[in-house]
Amino acid sequence: QVPLVESGGDLVQPGGSLRLSCDTSGLHFTATVMAWYRQTPGKQRMFVARISNSAITYADSVKGRFTISRDRAKSTLYLQMNSLKPEDTAVYYCNVPRLGMPDIWGQGTQVTVSS
Repeated sequence: QVPLVESGGDLVQPGGSLRLSCDTSGLHFTATVMAWYRQTPGKQRMFVARISNSAITYADSVKGRFTISRDRAKSTLYLQMNSLKPEDTAVYYCNVPRLGMPDIWGQGTQVTVSS
């Protein structure tokens, strides 16, 4: 079973909203920290948002527009994206960091913001 499966990416107009989901039911442990990253062609994967038991952190570029949340009962991580801009266009990845081991990544979901 694939550990992380993203969904919810779509084509949306500027100013619109999308909610991304990451199914974490494939993990064999309870992740304390989870995050969203995004990547555009030819560029480095960039941090978007992170959630832990004690804190939520956002990149400056999405602060006030995006909201990260998790539903432990549904084993799902979410990213609510509002007031979308063309520069938000990217492949969005779900991430689970692991101390002393490689991070776990999903396969990504494409978000395109265009009129």
